[in-house]
Amino acid sequence: MLILGLESSCDETAAALVTDDRRILSHRLARQDEAHRPFGGVVPEIAARAHVEALGPLIEAALQEAQVTLADVDAIAATAGPGLIGGVMVGLVTGKALAHAANKPLVAVNHLEGHALSPRLSEPDLAFPYLLLLVSGGHCQLLLVEGIGRYRRLATTIDDAAGEAFDKTAKLLGLGFPGGPAVERTAALGNPHAIPLPRPLVGSGEPHFSFAGLKSDVARKVGKFAPEDLAASFQQAVVDCLADRTRIALAKAPEATALVVAGGVAANTAVRAALTTLAADHGLPFIAPPLWLCTDNAAMIAWAGVERFALGLTDPLDLPARPRWPLDPDAEKVRGAGVKA
Repeated sequence: MLILGLESSCDETAAALVTDDRRILSHRLARQDEAHRPFGGVVPEIAARAHVEALGPLIEAALQEAQVTLADVDAIAATAGPGLIGGVMVGLVTGKALAHAANKPLVAVNHLEGHALSPRLSEPDLAFPYLLLLVSGGHCQLLLVEGIGRYRRLATTIDDAAGEAFDKTAKLLGLGFPGGPAVERTAALGNPHAIPLPRPLVGSGEPHFSFAGLKSDVARKVGKFAPEDLAASFQQAVVDCLADRTRIALAKAPEATALVVAGGVAANTAVRAALTTLAADHGLPFIAPPLWLCTDNAAMIAWAGVERFALGLTDPLDLPARPRWPLDPDAEKVRGAGVKA
């Protein structure tokens, strides 16, 4: 089976060709960092226009690199949400057009499911159910992944996502964009125990995440401490919050075969180290995708397409793009979360 995957939900445009035996025949990606850097964050309209310009040439390049044509592809997998709606529409409409023109099935992929299943692309032996910490710029959730399309949410954020807190801390400290890697680089030069910062909800019985108070305290301390120490102390606080909440989730999911992390923040070395220790303490393997598979990419979308298409799951060409699309729509609403849950 050969699947063409398309990703355009935020500020990366990507196309990939992946087989059902986990071979990534090609992957082409265009970043937009320079376009958004003057604004300190992603501007949705700029992102959407950049996707329009980049996606077609990337698809052509991916097909050429894999030495295949569209006729060789079994299905088109495109991100259909959640994300910045303009960008999502660019990728989804492109996928629909290719599917219609080449008479191929369309597989509409939930971007979060792409992240959730990406560890199975790099780890063939990863079996369901596994506990997933999905941690990125827009989401922070703990999910029991029971199967394709079957997710049980155990925790979510009641305000900011962890990656959002990284980005805003980077902006407060003047570290540039993208913020996550900038904070990690600066934190490596500082003392993670130099500055007392809050760990919201840590030690409480509530299972969810909260990072708004931590971010606010960082804002109050900017200029009063060395940026390196503030970045390191902030990063340690986030790591402590993630580990504490994951510990609670592990106690609620004794059937989990592994502890898995995915999403952009999963590329953070300190986060990986803490979760490795936590998994070992619970006698579980710790699994994380390669660093390049943690951030947004088309290989994970293609792989989610492989998994769904193998089960006969395809979608009509009139399927709408979705700015919000929870993996567990039946999960209980939490205080403060609103539509982000």
